[in-house]
Amino acid sequence: MIGLPDGISACLFDLDGVLTGTASLHREAWKQTFDAFLRVRDGERFLPFSDEDYAEYVDGLPRADGVRKFLASRGISLPEGEPTDPVDAPTVNGIGNRKNELVLRIMAERGVRPYPGSVRFLEAAREAGLSIAVVTSSANGAAVLEAAGLTGFVQARIDGIMIKRDHLRGKPAPDSFLAGAKALGVAPERAAVFEDALAGVEAGRAGGFGCVVGVDRANQAGQLRAHGADIVVEDLAELLGEKP
Repeated sequence: MIGLPDGISACLFDLDGVLTGTASLHREAWKQTFDAFLRVRDGERFLPFSDEDYAEYVDGLPRADGVRKFLASRGISLPEGEPTDPVDAPTVNGIGNRKNELVLRIMAERGVRPYPGSVRFLEAAREAGLSIAVVTSSANGAAVLEAAGLTGFVQARIDGIMIKRDHLRGKPAPDSFLAGAKALGVAPERAAVFEDALAGVEAGRAGGFGCVVGVDRANQAGQLRAHGADIVVEDLAELLGEKP
């Protein structure tokens, strides 16, 4: 009744871009952060951070991993620094902290809204008796869920804080999704992964999950399939038989 294969008893949802529209806010904060850094560093040779850069190097990854991966694509290497680095520090942590400060400010100004189709799917999954977890690389997962009014649906949460605490590898490694399945007490083959990021879809496939649902919010249906999605939808309500 909810568009998933027989035998699936749990759902593992990415947060930003799957349940809430905050992926666009993260993309905006990353662009502001990287563009400001690159303008100072490169001067007249400045090449702005693009949507393609976001999808290829940052989307779905833990914050520091995204900083390293994007800068490496531009041939830039910075010292790691410390988690407490100020936002103007020329370090991986400093740049990451600047982005986090910006995205929190943007969220405070604009609010956090869940996708209506995602809320309807969460309601249907709960009514069908499926267990629900959120697996996000964001360290702000709890706050975003609360602001979006989704906390009550979630029985387990794996977020950026826990990923760092437990030394889990970030997506596209499957560690965080495997931790989500473990927290719900289900085997991976009995769980479905829901992801909008290419790295997240790869993680679901690498973890041997029973179904990987790619959520196409950025006109990349083909890429989601190529990275391992079994099903691709534009909105989770499609799984309930609704039109996008």
